[in-house]
Amino acid sequence: MIKCLVVDDEQHAIDILVHYIKQTPFLELVDTTLNPIEGLQIVASKPIDLIFLDIQMPEISGIDFIKAIGNKSKVILTTAYTEFAVEGFNLEVIDYLLKPISMPRFLAATQKALKLIHPSKEEEELPDIEDDYLFVKTESKGKMLKINLADIDYIEGMKNYVAIYRNGQKILVYTNMKDLEERLPQKQFMRVHKSFIIPITKITGIEGNLIALKNVNAEILLGESYKPAFMAIIKSKLVD
Repeated sequence: MIKCLVVDDEQHAIDILVHYIKQTPFLELVDTTLNPIEGLQIVASKPIDLIFLDIQMPEISGIDFIKAIGNKSKVILTTAYTEFAVEGFNLEVIDYLLKPISMPRFLAATQKALKLIHPSKEEEELPDIEDDYLFVKTESKGKMLKINLADIDYIEGMKNYVAIYRNGQKILVYTNMKDLEERLPQKQFMRVHKSFIIPITKITGIEGNLIALKNVNAEILLGESYKPAFMAIIKSKLVD
């Protein structure tokens, strides 16, 4: 079990995370607090494996909280703001969850935590889910299509549909970007704009706010709200 602490200065944000934690079999809620100073005292006095931590709080920020506890506990940041993403990843947080937090996104983050905190228990605790393909509903009624994830060049939002481009072919899928984003494995795909999801391994270059992808001639834009998390990944691979 992963012993958890929730630190947030808003009670409704705590309530949502507590609800999610109680539904996740490998998580155990130890405590919650609205006060980050009290949170530091809890970490010092109780065994805490994982902290769900807000960033903008009175007295001390989430970033200062992380620096204060050192390596004592792992951290998943929970916030309504994107501008702290790069600094958070520089402090080696497990994940950066933007509010409002959905259950699928929460589970993806906690699965990362499980791999880091109890790697030997990962296969016991998590269901065996294949991450190499998915089935989608197309614009043709009653028709579903199998999509191999390795074949996807990029994904574009188009009003009531999402267009999946694979091997030069455009497939219209009756869904929305948020739902599709939550179904895709985060290690392989990343949303970089309100209209674009890309496979990380197919990035060939970046110039300004344009991302170049292998075998893709379209302009893939990097949105400002998605830029911090994207640049954190790029920075981790940057050779100075």
